[in-house]
Amino acid sequence: MVKKRAVGNLLGLAVLAYLTRGSMHPYEMSRTLRHNDDGRSIKFNPGSVYMVFEQLTKAGFIVAQETRRDGARPERTIYAITDAGSQELHDWLRDLVEEPQHEFPQFVAALSLIAALPPDEVTELLRRRADRLGEQRAEIRDLIDRTVADGVHPLFLIEEEYRLDLLEADASFVDRFIERITDPRSGWGPQWAELHAQSDTTDERTQS
Repeated sequence: MVKKRAVGNLLGLAVLAYLTRGSMHPYEMSRTLRHNDDGRSIKFNPGSVYMVFEQLTKAGFIVAQETRRDGARPERTIYAITDAGSQELHDWLRDLVEEPQHEFPQFVAALSLIAALPPDEVTELLRRRADRLGEQRAEIRDLIDRTVADGVHPLFLIEEEYRLDLLEADASFVDRFIERITDPRSGWGPQWAELHAQSDTTDERTQS
């Protein structure tokens, strides 16, 4: 069972991981996150990075190490990970890898309410989604191929491989859903359209 964390924001996990490579100040951390394109996996902005540093410090996972001033720039506090922070990093990662968690994807929410739209419109929307999924898959495949060609080990792109597999599963589901709606012999389309028409009629009577 995944336990409640003193700092539950996944940005905190990224900060702890990067601090194992060396001490940093929050601005440098923000720059590192942007450089490594971590925004594809973890939501953050400069303000949230500073906030997470405060939370991690309060929890005892990082500690202010020294304060520096470079020229005329404002003073910047350098932070280091503590032993407790290293333990938290490892425990947190183990939980995330080992324990599947229930998530709330927006597409799943839309599917749970999809009957509110007529089947013809749903079919068209699904076909557009399939096109966009294809574009996203091509972009990720190109990103992986280019980055590996530049000498980066595939281990450091494993989240992109996972994202690619999710997109492929999404595309496969969309294709099957379209077929279940439009199949000329057993498709759901006609009955769905009839139910939708009945619903519209009931709404009109209620409004009148």
